Amino acid sequence: MEDRKIRIAITHGDTNGIGYEMIFKTFAEPEMLELCTPIIYGSPKVAAYHRNVLDLQANFTIINNAEEACERRLNLLTVFEDDMKVDIGRPTEESGEAAVKALEKAIDDCQNGHVDAIVGAPVCDSNFKVGKTMYGEQTYFLEKKLGGDAKALRMIVGKKMRMAFVTTEMPLKDVAEAITQELVEEKAAALHETLLRDFRITNPRIAVLAMNPASANGNDENMEETTILKPAIEKLEKEGRQVFGPYVAEEFFGEAQYTAFDGILAMYKDQGVIPYRTIEQENGLKMSAAMPVVMTMPDMGPEFRKAGKNEVDEQTMRYAIYSAIDIARNRATYDEAKKDPLKKLYHEKRDESEKVRFNIQKKQVREE
Repeated sequence: MEDRKIRIAITHGDTNGIGYEMIFKTFAEPEMLELCTPIIYGSPKVAAYHRNVLDLQANFTIINNAEEACERRLNLLTVFEDDMKVDIGRPTEESGEAAVKALEKAIDDCQNGHVDAIVGAPVCDSNFKVGKTMYGEQTYFLEKKLGGDAKALRMIVGKKMRMAFVTTEMPLKDVAEAITQELVEEKAAALHETLLRDFRITNPRIAVLAMNPASANGNDENMEETTILKPAIEKLEKEGRQVFGPYVAEEFFGEAQYTAFDGILAMYKDQGVIPYRTIEQENGLKMSAAMPVVMTMPDMGPEFRKAGKNEVDEQTMRYAIYSAIDIARNRATYDEAKKDPLKKLYHEKRDESEKVRFNIQKKQVREE
């Protein structure tokens, strides 16, 4: 990475969706090519088809492997040469499998050091599979591909907040049973490390959201706040992390308490996603954190209804690329500093006043 621009692998996503349109529009700005060396993982034939349908002036250099990538050009690495039917606007088994193949190759190259980070264009959960093997989401495929015990921390990141989730997407009725003290501790520790390493935030402050909406007003000893969340928070604090809560979500977001924290840990998807999108408004990004491979994704689906119509706003793709570049650099800097204690960048001094300031009973929010 030191001797070249950061290489970003950008997968084409579902080939019947908006991936190529977002990529072509993003790199229509020459300045983007000064920030990184982009490599589309896809098919020259499919790319050309989308370019013609969209009537875009998009040039790309076809390469056979990542090491052939040319700086200041949009490169396209041929993942497959077979002819495939492109049916813009409709998810098919073929378009889903093409998305999987592109991501698989990008992960291989990132593991081998040929690229520095991955940006995944949108896929369709219902057809993101190969044969009968259903993956559903790109983060789940990343976990399966890398193997081992590492579990991704699913995050959404915007300009106003960084949010992680304790549980994966599941029916609400199953959430309470899935949440344990150990899992909360694991996800909070992963979020803390992510804020340090990927975002270079010294001594980050993390807010844990309550499981139940009435938890702040009740003292039921059987509630998850008492039996799971508070013990987890106390243990994390003893280990030197600044973790606070649990906060009732309605008050936490309604009173803008989130502005006082560097990261937020939500118990389940809807608890965090709904207020996040209401507050952020503009699309942010999804992130597969706590993994050896850096991977970001635009916070949007394949938008089949807009596919092929030149109606897509590419800003969320641009934001995902910016963030992938920053995270790759931050990780490299952080890891290098960790190797040599004399060059340590982070000196964390625990301030007990923080514990008082963010006490669960206190309503006042820090003024920025």
